[in-house]
Amino acid sequence: MAAELKFILDGGEEIPVIITTRRGIKNITLRPKTAPRREIHISKPWLTPSVVAMRFLMGKRRWVEQIYAATPCRRCAMPGMRISFLGDDVVVNHDASRHANVYDAASGVIIIGGAPDMFERRLRDLVKKEFLRAAKEMIKTAPREFWPTRVSVRDTTSRWGSCSSTGAISFSWRLAFAPRDVMRYVVMHELAHRRHMDHSPEFWATVAELYGFGVERAKRWLSHNGAALHQYL
Repeated sequence: MAAELKFILDGGEEIPVIITTRRGIKNITLRPKTAPRREIHISKPWLTPSVVAMRFLMGKRRWVEQIYAATPCRRCAMPGMRISFLGDDVVVNHDASRHANVYDAASGVIIIGGAPDMFERRLRDLVKKEFLRAAKEMIKTAPREFWPTRVSVRDTTSRWGSCSSTGAISFSWRLAFAPRDVMRYVVMHELAHRRHMDHSPEFWATVAELYGFGVERAKRWLSHNGAALHQYL
């Protein structure tokens, strides 16, 4: 038998709490989940009251808050929404009569075509495409010796980019929602791995050499604000 309660984050978001009683266990266990639904699952011993399980959860508030702060609640994509995209403030519109998606950087408008039920998927495809194009342009500003053998985009939560021993580089396409100097920092970070496959002082010196003035500011921004980039799509 399971009971459902609520855990209210400091920001006001209500997270459903699913308490399950299980035979054969001796301790209370917590499992905060962020996908596909934001829920907190608690397993408790048979004789442990639910109020004790909730008291245990409240004692772990700081830890739980940190988990959900690192994975913000996703914003539903809809026509008329405004997003930070490739360093600009952009409005996203929908025009079902169009077959192609359009990004007009000069006017700060994205127009998504096709059926309404394909809006979010087509917006995601455009974001990936335009981010990859922007990343490749940034790569070309670095000396050719640092250029990768291949460039791709992924949707990762644990890292913003990666560089393989074969010289292939991948980036999280969610960097498209970061300021351009932050995007460029990650690009130069991964290019530096073409010379140093570690995070030694020599590696960081190469990052600074490739990026130039302001690298520490971009690095701090990503450290402090990176989690918010996962709220879109």
